[in-house]
Amino acid sequence: MPFFDYEKIELLQLARKSIEAKLEGTDFNPQTDNKKFLEHRGVFVTLHKNEELRGCIGYIEAITSLWEAVKQNALAAAFDDPRFLPLQNDELKDIKIEISVLTVPEKVKLDHIKIGIDGIVLKYGAEKATYLPQVWKHFKTKEDFLSNLCLKAGLPEDAWKDPKVEIYSYQSEIFSE
Repeated sequence: MPFFDYEKIELLQLARKSIEAKLEGTDFNPQTDNKKFLEHRGVFVTLHKNEELRGCIGYIEAITSLWEAVKQNALAAAFDDPRFLPLQNDELKDIKIEISVLTVPEKVKLDHIKIGIDGIVLKYGAEKATYLPQVWKHFKTKEDFLSNLCLKAGLPEDAWKDPKVEIYSYQSEIFSE
């Protein structure tokens, strides 16, 4: 179900105001009655600073309402992404927020992956990792994409060729400031 522009703006404002409140040490607990926002959805919040990744955290599974997931993942992307130091007050003006609302992942065969369209979850035993659809732009081939996803999951880069590997695809509605 696509979002209207005003809904995208509202979700982006929720993410930004959640981060601002944490930096200011104030409480921010807005409510919504928008039925789309109350649905449980998988969602990622990505922060960019000067066109570079500054944080990205999300849920593949729909474990809470979209409203709550945007708030939680905005805070996690800003302050808990282990690849980065916590966001500082003076950085916020340079941060651009992007939200990806996901469809439910479905198991697929390798030859059914849609390059540039599908987000991918790669799972092998207890190890798993995902790349959002927009990550395709960093790779020239499907093989490079999958090899790097294996490395992200802590697997050998050719693990995607193993018949025991499970591949799930999803799409996302992506919008940003």
